[in-house]
Amino acid sequence: MQATDFGNPNHVALLVQQIRAKTTRPWTIMEVCGGQTHAILRYGIDQLLPDSTRIVHGPGCPVCVTPIETIDQAIQIASTPGVIFCTFGDMLRVPGSDGDLMQAKSRGADVRIIHSPMEAYQLALAESNQTGSNRQVVLFAIGFETTAPATAMAIRMAKEKNLDCFSALVCHVLVPPALEAIFSDENHGIDGLLAAGHVCTITGYHSYDAICNRFGIPIAITGFEPVDLLRGIWNVIEQLESQPRNDRVVNVYEHIATIQGNAHAQQTVDEVFALCDQTWRGIGILPQSGLKLKEKYALYDAQKRFSIRSDRSTEASPCRAADVLRGKIRPVECPAFGSLCNPGNPLGAPMVSNEGACAAYYLYQSIKEDKSQDLEVDR
Repeated sequence: MQATDFGNPNHVALLVQQIRAKTTRPWTIMEVCGGQTHAILRYGIDQLLPDSTRIVHGPGCPVCVTPIETIDQAIQIASTPGVIFCTFGDMLRVPGSDGDLMQAKSRGADVRIIHSPMEAYQLALAESNQTGSNRQVVLFAIGFETTAPATAMAIRMAKEKNLDCFSALVCHVLVPPALEAIFSDENHGIDGLLAAGHVCTITGYHSYDAICNRFGIPIAITGFEPVDLLRGIWNVIEQLESQPRNDRVVNVYEHIATIQGNAHAQQTVDEVFALCDQTWRGIGILPQSGLKLKEKYALYDAQKRFSIRSDRSTEASPCRAADVLRGKIRPVECPAFGSLCNPGNPLGAPMVSNEGACAAYYLYQSIKEDKSQDLEVDR
């Protein structure tokens, strides 16, 4: 299939026809990537599927699973005089226990939006060359396996340059342990999984075989375009409907992802990071689900450099973001969705992030409502 074919309406129509013909009973399929959530809603793929096929959304947004205590630490560091705090833009309004980074910025904190960890490194390099400057550049390093290599590269280069003015508040998390936690709940209600193809381009997808075999859940590695997603859904449905069942991992993102992944990126991550237990917002502490700096890079650990508190915090809110992140409910099933919780007043991180499931539902539901109103006017 050519790259230009992944939005081909003829391919879309054929796949939808095949899915509808194959489906004989209700199935619940989880996708585990915020980009896929938005694509499914943007292209209306959920509306093309049989009514009995339910799509739910897992913890596939790194912003959404960053714990409250880490947001609190970020605000503490950013508010320290002489700190330039570098963060991705969708972290600005993620609520901590008392405010967010945007509010810290409004109070005078030097919070800067970056698009790559290397921008923070370059800023630190420039600061080190300024005579008399004693400012510290801190990178808020979040994300799944896809962004960890760039963070590792920035930290390794800082060490090579002996940049004393650079450090990172690290909160990288790994997808497979989160899936294991979700599927270990005997009432998880998930029948099949769409795994994120871009994560697998880095890590490979061999780790998904163990998940598939342990929990009896068919998995399709897929991308973000309509045909990508529908091919993934078709493969999962085909496995679920087969008699006898033969659950397996199928790579339908074969034009990019491989079973081995990117060896160079993996080596860079292994050079800088070690596995650690990590708190996930809405899920809790998951063993060996995060990355921490190895001892030889401890100088670049912002949490140690600034001696910040790491108190655990809890949320008291009508928002059911935790259930959204576990695939227990869809955003529209949360009682706060669209009323108490909206982009102007987000109660949970999934309404804040550009990749959050709640933000996706709010955006595309609004578009659908606007179109419906236009159609009524046209009539």
